[in-house]
Amino acid sequence: MQTLEGPRIILRPLLPSDAEALVDAAQDGELWNLPFTVVPSRDTVHSYIAQALSGRDAGTVLPYVTVLKTTGQVIGCTRFWKVDRQHRKLEIGSTWIASRWQRTFVNTEAKYLMLRYAFESLDCVRVQFTTDEINQKSRQAILRLGAQQEGIVRHERIMPDGRKRNSVRFSIIDDEWPAVRRQLESRLAQQVEGQG
Repeated sequence: MQTLEGPRIILRPLLPSDAEALVDAAQDGELWNLPFTVVPSRDTVHSYIAQALSGRDAGTVLPYVTVLKTTGQVIGCTRFWKVDRQHRKLEIGSTWIASRWQRTFVNTEAKYLMLRYAFESLDCVRVQFTTDEINQKSRQAILRLGAQQEGIVRHERIMPDGRKRNSVRFSIIDDEWPAVRRQLESRLAQQVEGQG
C-alpha cells in the first residue's frame, strides 16, 4: 500500500499498533456512539483493525489512518474497499474523523488524495460512496465533493444495534474526474488561504 501525502495530512497504511491512537481520536466526540457508522471503541478496536487488515490481505480493502503532518497525531481512519480490479472500481468509505477536525480541510484533502490515487494511479473508471440514509452531514459532504447521488439501497446492511440500514449510493466516474479535481483543488487552495 502506498502512503498518500498532502500539504497538511498524510494517509498511511493502518497498522495493528494504531489501536491506542484510533481510540484516542474516536474519544473526541465519543464517535463509537454514532448510530450510522462503525467507529472503534476500546472494546472493539482490535477486531476493527483485524477485519480491515484481513480485507487488505484478501486484496479488497486498503485501510488508512489519517495523520496530521504538523504533529503526527492520528485523527481518523478511512479506506478503499470493495476493490474490483477487473472492473476498475472501488468504494471510499468507513471514514471517520475526530470531532474537532470535522468540517475543516481534513475531509476535503483526504478525499482529494484518495480520488486522485484511485483515478490516476489505480486507473479506476468508477469510485463510489455509500452512507446511511439518516446521516445528513455525510450526504452533504459527499455531494460537496462533486459526487452524483444514484439512489437508495434499501436494507443494505444490518447495523451493530440490529437496525436495518437504508444506504444512499453516490459515485464519481472517470469522465467527471477532471472537473471534480479542479473543484477540489480550488477548495483546498481557499482552505489553505483561510487556514480552515
